[in-house]
Amino acid sequence: MIGNVKDKVIIITGAASGIGKHMAEKFASQNAKVVIADLNLDQAQAIADAIATTYKTETFAVKMDVTNETEVNNGIDDTFKKFGKLDVLVSNAGIQTISPIVDFDFGAWKRLIDIHLHGTFLTTKASMRKMIEQKTGGSIIVTGSIHSVEASKNKAAYVSAKHAQLGFVRAIAEEGAEHNIRANLIGPGFVRTPLVDKQIPEQAKALGITEAEVVRNVMLGRTVDGEFTTLEDVANAALFLAGMETNVLTGQSMLLTHGWHMQ
Repeated sequence: MIGNVKDKVIIITGAASGIGKHMAEKFASQNAKVVIADLNLDQAQAIADAIATTYKTETFAVKMDVTNETEVNNGIDDTFKKFGKLDVLVSNAGIQTISPIVDFDFGAWKRLIDIHLHGTFLTTKASMRKMIEQKTGGSIIVTGSIHSVEASKNKAAYVSAKHAQLGFVRAIAEEGAEHNIRANLIGPGFVRTPLVDKQIPEQAKALGITEAEVVRNVMLGRTVDGEFTTLEDVANAALFLAGMETNVLTGQSMLLTHGWHMQ
């Protein structure tokens, strides 16, 4: 059954808020065992406890800075010790920095690339090792973006990282196939999360336009219907991919963009 994640162990990075939190709730509603991995352990534990209470399923919280290899390895190891297996990794942690290229602070550039690209690499590396060890396959899901295939002004680091994630997903698919490990990228358009809301005034200032114009022309201008992608849209896509049991979908990008970039 497509979308069946009952009793699957799913670890989600950046899961204490936004898209990651909504994914965790969606998985738990379908009887998966969810691991909330986040920089803020107290917040991750609070979310894990709330999900366990609401959905009557097992949860676990781990502190994880995805740029710290030791923390990543410990978090994956602790998940494996807790549940005895790992079925799905959702690499979701991310940040955004708005700046023209000529003014982009190199430290900010490196931090964004570190979280999005190196964080995806480190969590994938640790998760794949466990999936290969357990000999039952698994799924790697990367939260990419419309910017995995498109570009926008003042987001050069983000666009670069998101394009690189898609290339990495394709490499995972090639190497993971013999172990029945699938890899796919979900590429949402703009979703009204705190991360996106923070961008609206930043982009308005950078582009010299109003916040309403940012929403209407920059964020939604290339959609076919002027609509935001929703948290539920993204969570449902993750559920679909997490429940796949074959490699019929691997190395792919699933764009959730209301028609922005048709492929």
